[in-house]
Amino acid sequence: MKILKFAFLFMGLISVANAADVTIYYSPTCPHCHHARDFFENEAIYEYDTMKVVEVNVMEEKNRQEFFDTLKKCEYESGGVPVIVVGEKCFQGYADSMQKDIRSAIEVDLTADQKKQATANKKEFDKNKDDFVAKHADRKSAVIEKVNNNSPKKKVGVKKPASDPTDVILFGLFGVLLVGLLVVLFKKQK
Repeated sequence: MKILKFAFLFMGLISVANAADVTIYYSPTCPHCHHARDFFENEAIYEYDTMKVVEVNVMEEKNRQEFFDTLKKCEYESGGVPVIVVGEKCFQGYADSMQKDIRSAIEVDLTADQKKQATANKKEFDKNKDDFVAKHADRKSAVIEKVNNNSPKKKVGVKKPASDPTDVILFGLFGVLLVGLLVVLFKKQK
């Protein structure tokens, strides 16, 4: 039973220790949307190395209901884009001046060490963007385009990593949890 409690506690700690995931609702014809997507695709994903970004084209019919639901959740009356959802925080529109608030929303669930790492990443990125991007080319896979309500796809030309370390840890913990549960059930049957 102690194993089960430990596994649940550890899974809770792992989930809290990641940067907030981001969803960007955009229109291909919206210039502010392009700027927002550029910020996340070419800067923020390098700064926050555990963050995932999902881009949703609201001009596609199959994505509209999700967009309308998000507008309602965020309590926005207009359907203006971009709408950026960072964890539980919503932003409508985009300007470079919003980056500080967006970063604050991303960092809500980060540990002190992860915040330090993000600061170090940003400093190194700002010093020599091309070298930093080349060293961390795998981060491009953190951005996916949502094809429909159920199946996101990787951005074109982005190589998918063999596995995400967070996924490996979570699957390992689920395995331990399952084995622990089976041991407990097997002992009770005897």
